[in-house]
Amino acid sequence: MPTAPQTTDELYRALQENDRRPYGRTRTVTAEELVEAAEQFAEPVPLIHALLELQEAYNYGSEPRKSPVVFARLLTLFDEQPDLFDERLRRTLFWRFKWVAHALLALPEMPLAGLRQWLTEMRDRYEKAGLGLQPYYGQAYHLAAHTGEDTDLAYELWAGRARTEFSDCEACEICGRALYHLAAGDDERALSIWEPVLTGKESCQEEPARSISYALLPLLRTDRADRARELHLTGYRACRRNPSMSAEVGRHLEFCALTGNEARGLELLAENRNLFDDVDSPLDLLDFLTGVEVLLQRVELLGHSELPAAGYAGRTWTVAGLRAEVAGRADDLAARFDARNGTTAHTDRRRARLDRAPLLDALELTLRTRGLDDVAPAPAAAPTDRATATLPQTLTELIGRARESDEQGHPDAVACWARLRTLAAAPDYSHPDDPAVGPLAQLRADLLADEASRAGEKDEFDAAVALYEAAASLYDEAGAPGHAALARACALLSASQIPAERADGAEARAAALTAAHAALVRLHEEASGLAPYQEARILRLRATALGLRLQTSRREEHIAPVFAEVDLLLAFATRHDIAGQVSGALMLRASTYALSGDLPAAVAELDALLDRLKAHGPAWHLPRTLGLRGRVQLGLKDARAAHADLTESLRLAADWPADTIDTARLHGELAEVCMRLGSPDEALRHLTRSAELELRHGSRTDAFCAYGNAAQLSLDLGRVEDCIALLDSLLAEPDVTAGALDDRLVAQLRLTRARALHAGEDLKVATAEFAALAAESAGWDDDPGSHAMIAAETAVLLAESGEFGRAREAANQALAAHARAPRYEQLSNCLRELARLQAEQQGSEGLADALAFLADAGRIADEARAAEYKARGRALDSALAYEHGRVNAYAGEYETSLAALDRALTLLGEPGPDEDQAGEWAECVRLAAAVEGIYLKRPAPALTRLGGALSRLTALGHTEETKPLTSLAARLRDEH
Repeated sequence: MPTAPQTTDELYRALQENDRRPYGRTRTVTAEELVEAAEQFAEPVPLIHALLELQEAYNYGSEPRKSPVVFARLLTLFDEQPDLFDERLRRTLFWRFKWVAHALLALPEMPLAGLRQWLTEMRDRYEKAGLGLQPYYGQAYHLAAHTGEDTDLAYELWAGRARTEFSDCEACEICGRALYHLAAGDDERALSIWEPVLTGKESCQEEPARSISYALLPLLRTDRADRARELHLTGYRACRRNPSMSAEVGRHLEFCALTGNEARGLELLAENRNLFDDVDSPLDLLDFLTGVEVLLQRVELLGHSELPAAGYAGRTWTVAGLRAEVAGRADDLAARFDARNGTTAHTDRRRARLDRAPLLDALELTLRTRGLDDVAPAPAAAPTDRATATLPQTLTELIGRARESDEQGHPDAVACWARLRTLAAAPDYSHPDDPAVGPLAQLRADLLADEASRAGEKDEFDAAVALYEAAASLYDEAGAPGHAALARACALLSASQIPAERADGAEARAAALTAAHAALVRLHEEASGLAPYQEARILRLRATALGLRLQTSRREEHIAPVFAEVDLLLAFATRHDIAGQVSGALMLRASTYALSGDLPAAVAELDALLDRLKAHGPAWHLPRTLGLRGRVQLGLKDARAAHADLTESLRLAADWPADTIDTARLHGELAEVCMRLGSPDEALRHLTRSAELELRHGSRTDAFCAYGNAAQLSLDLGRVEDCIALLDSLLAEPDVTAGALDDRLVAQLRLTRARALHAGEDLKVATAEFAALAAESAGWDDDPGSHAMIAAETAVLLAESGEFGRAREAANQALAAHARAPRYEQLSNCLRELARLQAEQQGSEGLADALAFLADAGRIADEARAAEYKARGRALDSALAYEHGRVNAYAGEYETSLAALDRALTLLGEPGPDEDQAGEWAECVRLAAAVEGIYLKRPAPALTRLGGALSRLTALGHTEETKPLTSLAARLRDEH
């Protein structure tokens, strides 16, 4: 708090401002400071308000030791000066007797006699005040349930009484009744009682999040796994990182452990690391730590005790180390509660949780499904495919197999080189003294060339060039000129793609590829000692360089040179019977047809190639060829054929080592095809699979892009919680938090998450995230259009919260950015919505500001018209006129409203067959008739207007659009 309030008015404003803060240390410390400030005033009432705010901060900030102390001061003030407490303050005071009872219950150092004495105090106070005792019996039941003694009688004394105005809210009482039956082993009855809370019909500050956490396991036990998954996503988001809901977080961790989601559990544990130190309630801490231990115990049982785990600050923890620490602390807490209570209830309940067996082997909780192996920091295991199982045992044979496979382009080369790389790096490696194997320099060159190839596949062209050049030098040293020439040829092609990697202009990239081709031709002409397969590869590189140039330039004069090079390669490979290069040449020819726009010719080439591959091989070229044909079929708008080809490509790719075929790309392309076919759920599965594969291959940017697309699609499908959970997982990744990932990509992920939070009605958090993004994007000098879009969305969210001053500031930012990079439609939509919100919430008082927003929207419409911009959605002029009508109607300016709506109808023109246009026209007619008939009290012309509209819409077959008009006409007839 910058300065202490100097007047009571300033104090009350500060209390209101603090009340808007989330519970936590900032709110609590501010509340403490406000109590100190209130003590300086002669009036005691402001102090009462400040003390109430402080007790609330302690109660929901998980500080039960301090809440009773504050309440004692309030009670003393009430006893000494009861007239200071008006009806609202008095009600608040008596309500909070229950808060103190709960706080004392959570402290094992508070004797049982003290708890019972407080309940007696509560009963006496309630009786003296003439209040019903059901709340007292509710607290007596909670004490009985806590100690595990006489619960049935206590339950009946509470549940059998009628509720009073001081009873816990309906949602909390439902939870208490459900937990009673849950403890008795009756899952079905508990879930039935919980239903109003779980469906959101009853809620409060802590509900439904608390009930959800308890209901997860009963839902699993009663075969409602999908419902449990759905509630886990919504319930966890409501309690994460919240010290006052640490027990609920612990139950979500337990749920992960018992559904095969141990990796997800570790992820959530890391997200809630603050709870180890921030929770001051021993009872909540016991529940949290027990949930943590259930998770860690399960991870240990699965053989991952050395995985890192997020725990107490100040040291690095493994799963095993943290479990031991947590177990000791939780055992001590349970023992302290049992000693206080004179029972074994807490130790028994804790043991029951720890002894519980998994309820499901696997339940897909999020779109990002990962196992414990995926989160292990250890290096990836050696390949385990069929190639590894059949690797030669001797070095001589292994080197021979690797070179033979590499010469053929066989996928088994991957495993061979991987094994040789490991062996050659060993300190005791001894190279075979065998002329057939060649010197060690040649093997080291082979390994460098393989590493260069893999770098090139990841678009790491600088690294690829350096590795190829190093390999060429070693080949020279080993007396292998053909190998050296091929390595230098590969370096030339890689070097030509560095401008593309750095996003230079298309002309520069094309020029680099032209120069590379010329250099490749010279190198080919000057090379000596080339084996046929090496010469074929250089010819392939020549053709590839020209193919990439065509892909970059799309110029017609670049087509024929590609075909000429392909013909050279095909003739050479056919003459020397090099099957892999024959197939490669035919694939290049098909690709060239596709790039030149002749898709039918490309399909014909690919059909012939597939027939050849099936008859003569190589079989490992089939997946790639089918993938290309799938892409071409998609270009021909035959999505079903594309789906069949890509699916078959994936099926065949499974027969070969994972690193040899780009299955991540195949999944990504299948996702696009599925969207074309109207199968978004299948598309979502392929997108997430593509992302997972990219991650495994180390392509993190591509992986995050794919995951981002999956998040957006899940949001489009209405799977809001899936979207948020996925993005929360991604944004918690170490390279994201460390700022190592592209900042614009991270911003896009955050933007999608903010939109999802808005869709999920978490307005406060969504607005905060949008505001943060708007502030950051203001510095994007190279992309003002994105800033305009983000600032516009931020303005709308602020307006929805009633913060119109801040909304105006954000809108001004959007307009300034729009001036540099126009976003006509987005800004017009934003400004019209801002005007609507202000007029709707403030009526005539907000009319001037609302009209100012519409004036800005009018200028944008003028700019768009001058730029001959055509909106994708509603026409900007007619939409603006309609909004003038609506805004003036909200403000009570009905004549002005009707005139604006008539102008909108003129701009729209008569409705046609298009449903969207007819719907917009019908809505404009409906509002105009409502203003005219209801507010201006002119029903006759309004009914005439509606009758004409109904006739037109019916004649056009727009029956759905007539329903609101028919309903309004009936209302007007009834009223007049």
